[in-house]
Amino acid sequence: MKKFLFLIIFMVFAFGAKKEAIIIVDGMTCPLCTTAVKSSLKHTPGVISAKVILHNKTATVIYDDTKTNPKKLLKAIEIVGYKGKIKEIKDVK
Repeated sequence: MKKFLFLIIFMVFAFGAKKEAIIIVDGMTCPLCTTAVKSSLKHTPGVISAKVILHNKTATVIYDDTKTNPKKLLKAIEIVGYKGKIKEIKDVK
């Protein structure tokens, strides 16, 4: 029974824990803005990667949904002075 429970817990954490969030970031006007947003997101526990693009004002974040959530990602953006809005969230395989 213990092995079965371990296997289930392992599968939950190993498979299906990664998500991708696409966030619209209002207020970015220069490359320093993107650097601040990217840095703040990357320092959020659970974030695996963050890519911020100025010309379409988006942040694409891959994160572990067992360690963080979209609300925390938006808070990380807010901390550096910008406002974010979730555009899309999807599972990463």
